[in-house]
Amino acid sequence: MICSDRVVIITGAGRGIGRAHALAFGAAGAKVVVNDVGASLDGLSKEDGPAEQVAAEIRAAGGQAVANTDDIADWDGAGRVVEQAISEFGGLDVVVNNAGVLRDRMFVSASVDEWDAVMHVHLRGHFCVARHAGGYWRNEAKAGRKRAARIINTSSGAGLQGSIGQAAYSTAKGGIAALTLVQAAEMARYGVTSNAIAPAARTRMTEAVFADMMKKPDEGFDAMDPANISPLVVWLGSESSGSCSGKVFEVAGGRITLFDGWRPGPTIEQQARWEPGQLGDVISQLIEQAVPAAKVYGT
Repeated sequence: MICSDRVVIITGAGRGIGRAHALAFGAAGAKVVVNDVGASLDGLSKEDGPAEQVAAEIRAAGGQAVANTDDIADWDGAGRVVEQAISEFGGLDVVVNNAGVLRDRMFVSASVDEWDAVMHVHLRGHFCVARHAGGYWRNEAKAGRKRAARIINTSSGAGLQGSIGQAAYSTAKGGIAALTLVQAAEMARYGVTSNAIAPAARTRMTEAVFADMMKKPDEGFDAMDPANISPLVVWLGSESSGSCSGKVFEVAGGRITLFDGWRPGPTIEQQARWEPGQLGDVISQLIEQAVPAAKVYGT
């Protein structure tokens, strides 16, 4: 199996896409730490046992899994997730950062508390678990035990293109894409790759916002089934993906797209400082020469 005996942490794995990832890694032979704090969609209340329920499903199918309910956006909690993987299964190979929350609001109506909540779970949560894992992998490499380690982050089309009513979410997901590039560049020396996915699938989040799009069809291929996302994540978590790092993939149904990120476009230069009055025509020329940007979602 493609991930036999690889030790994998998956955050937010009690439901939706994270649950699909956990089941897929279990079926691929991985030893899985199923992390989920059990929060409601708005993050304000807790629900009983989703992490243990998924871990039990994996074990019932013949796999190996344990549950973890630590808050991955808490520095010490994130450390405990990594420590549990190492103590339970003897090491760590893969971190799948999947956990997230929504506080959708038009920008001029958003509160600072809503903004902070989204940044806390998405950005701080992505940082804390991967940072603890990265420290472990660095120490292993320095001790001559370099692992074929993998970080798989979760961005979003909203982070790559923007999305009306999702300023905080879009900003956090864009930050995750940038974090992926830095991790890939810095961690390569320790045998670590970092990639990100921008998934589209049926979850508690997307059903609330895109009900018609996410509706399960009466027959035929269910393109929005969250299980469609997981094969790519399992491959990225395998030793086979060692040559792939610093990439962002949009994935939905049976479609995988490699996103082409920010890069220099048209340029106009003069050997002198520009005057403000000159720049209207210059900027118009640059925009006319550029490839049109993808539209912001909702426009």
